[in-house]
Amino acid sequence: MKEFTVTASQYALTADLSGEIGAENADEFYGAFEAAYAPCPRDVEFCCDKLEFLDSTALGTFVKISKQVKADGHAFRLRGLLPRIKKLFVLCALDRTMEIVE
Repeated sequence: MKEFTVTASQYALTADLSGEIGAENADEFYGAFEAAYAPCPRDVEFCCDKLEFLDSTALGTFVKISKQVKADGHAFRLRGLLPRIKKLFVLCALDRTMEIVE
């Protein structure tokens, strides 16, 4: 993962992702998310237009984050997935449990 930039407001946490998320750095990605989210749970949106690669470990991390955010009563959204990455979410039927927007 090259970058995890977080912008937080009173109502939402927006994270810009770039680079790659895989088995090598999925724990780091989750830790960065948790550090930003835990102090003040709120809606979460990941902006993924610069995210170049995901593997199954990263997909599992997104599932974990989505479940946590939804259990807290907040919205979870993925925005701007590249077509090849969006295809992974569709093939795994995660587009049925996660909001994916252009």
